[in-house]
Amino acid sequence: MAVASSPDLNALLVFAAVAEQGGFTAAAEHLGATKAKVSLVVRRLESQLGHNLFARTTRRVALTPTGRAVYEQCAPQLRAMQESLGRLGDEQSLSGPLRIAAPLEYAGQVASHAVAAFAAAHPALEIDLRASDRVVDLLQEGIDVALRLGWLRDSTLRAVKLGEFEQFVVAAPSYLEAAPRISRPDDLARHRWISLTLMQTPLTWKFTSSRGQSRTVRMASKLRTDAVAPLRGLLLAGAGISALDEYSAADALGTGALVRVLPQWHLKRGGIHAVFPPGRFVSAKARAFAEFYKTWLASR
Repeated sequence: MAVASSPDLNALLVFAAVAEQGGFTAAAEHLGATKAKVSLVVRRLESQLGHNLFARTTRRVALTPTGRAVYEQCAPQLRAMQESLGRLGDEQSLSGPLRIAAPLEYAGQVASHAVAAFAAAHPALEIDLRASDRVVDLLQEGIDVALRLGWLRDSTLRAVKLGEFEQFVVAAPSYLEAAPRISRPDDLARHRWISLTLMQTPLTWKFTSSRGQSRTVRMASKLRTDAVAPLRGLLLAGAGISALDEYSAADALGTGALVRVLPQWHLKRGGIHAVFPPGRFVSAKARAFAEFYKTWLASR
């Protein structure tokens, strides 16, 4: 087949995508491009080769005999090239800067240990662990991956669930000694609830018992805070009662400085997510860290 010049490599990749996906629309979705762009690239390739590569009808797109021959000749080489470039990209990309964001308390108590292990496994990385209880703008602050706990408010976020955590209702013994008795979830409505304003519904909590019973309680609160560390401090000072995630409560529960209330009733488990900045691609560094963190959590 004589042609004026060699076909463009990107055009061949687009052609192969149409052949493998079975149509222009599916290929466009696979490539993250528009259908018009994919059609234009294929038409230009056909013009360059001087042959129709696809037979188009209103119902389907199929390879012509020439298209089948081109695909069978090019596809193995294209696949091998992509695999080689992918391996090279992964090797090169696990070096240089990696910016990770995490909630302040969680970063210090949990995430920092995983980051240390990941850094030891990939010494060519330059890792910047940024801890803050505010929800950061990943693009504006150049974050590669953010660890977020709880329930994601924005359904458009590119996120992967890595694990779960429990929440406990806790209080200091000094508070419980002077407060009304707590024997069921409804009793909490009469107590001094300390609300964490980071939560979506800081005053409404649903409890489920070991027997499958459920109760939803609306708390009364005159004391609130926007971060976990001061919430724990207020609880330790006997200022009231509230819910803490299992990581933030662990040390105080272990020493008896805080006591778990209604242990036979459970709050909804929260999710631990890796959130990536918007865009078409997730960097190999961010993807590798998320996969590592998921395995690390499961092994704890």
